[in-house]
Amino acid sequence: MKVKLIAYTPEPEKLICVAARVCYSNKEDIDAINDDFSENEIRKLLTRLLESRHHSPLEHASFTFSIEDVDRTVTHELVRHRIASFSQRSQRYCSEDGFGYETPESVEASPNYKMFFDDTIRNSKDAYDLLISFGIKKEDARYVLPNATMSRLVMTMNARSLLNFFALRCCNRAQPKMRELAYSILDEVKKVAPILFENAGPSCVQLGYCPENNQSCGRALTLKQLLDNNKKYMELIKKNDRFHHEEFEEEDLDFDPYHDIRNLPNEE
Repeated sequence: MKVKLIAYTPEPEKLICVAARVCYSNKEDIDAINDDFSENEIRKLLTRLLESRHHSPLEHASFTFSIEDVDRTVTHELVRHRIASFSQRSQRYCSEDGFGYETPESVEASPNYKMFFDDTIRNSKDAYDLLISFGIKKEDARYVLPNATMSRLVMTMNARSLLNFFALRCCNRAQPKMRELAYSILDEVKKVAPILFENAGPSCVQLGYCPENNQSCGRALTLKQLLDNNKKYMELIKKNDRFHHEEFEEEDLDFDPYHDIRNLPNEE
């Protein structure tokens, strides 16, 4: 898998701040607003926008990526994301003679499964080549190609869409190759917008809890667990007539209600 940031909005973090400031500034001159930002002010305003979830200004900054050596299982999931633009290698016009393919880790781990998988791929290749030799058009011969077939594309997303993409696809429950792609994209955008994407990642990192509820991987507390713990915490305060949880015995609480999920390492 190869991911490269090939274009992006100049000074994306500053542009987002300018767009946000327009909403509230009494200054009539856009140049005056544009010149009114130090690096510290940009950090403060971006932090405020992200914490308040005032995300519409983030849509003014866009990022374009070249993505290569990914299978079509990944690209089928990728193109479901809004709002984004995609230009993918066409199987209608490009020959897939001798195509490369991705082998899932679970298959790779077993010699018997791997042999069966490779034989199936080989049969698909032979069927494709045979149909082409019969004069069948590439757009029709491609019907026998597997999802494992490698592809490449160019993708553009704005910053708001990227945060949503990371929330869903950096999650431990995401498909492994999609999660690998998400973290590769995150590494690229952090190089040019480190403040904006400082706390980007799976939902548990961005929200401080896991929204998956019963399907949670267990890395972070679910919202129900947080609410249950808060109820227990308030009952303890009421019962003990104290206002600082540090005064309770550790075993009184199932977990620290003030624990910051952002301190957890990324688990790819």
